[in-house]
Amino acid sequence: MLVGEPVACADADFVRDMTGVAIGGVPPVGHRVTPRTIVDADLLRLDTIWAATVTPNAVFRLSPSQLDSLTGGRPRQIAIR
Repeated sequence: MLVGEPVACADADFVRDMTGVAIGGVPPVGHRVTPRTIVDADLLRLDTIWAATVTPNAVFRLSPSQLDSLTGGRPRQIAIR
């Protein structure tokens, strides 16, 4: 439990209701409802990451620190080692 409650995969209807975007193209910002964002700490080891831009056919380049800054994300260890 990363946020004090169980975490599960959202279904397509929930994602569209909360973000306004279909799964496969959900960007990290600009959602209808601002989510609590958790960033996988392993991403912080990378120089470049890519994020969706409302369509599954377009992405944009950013750094993990930019993702943190844009989303107010909280880095947490997500992968089980």
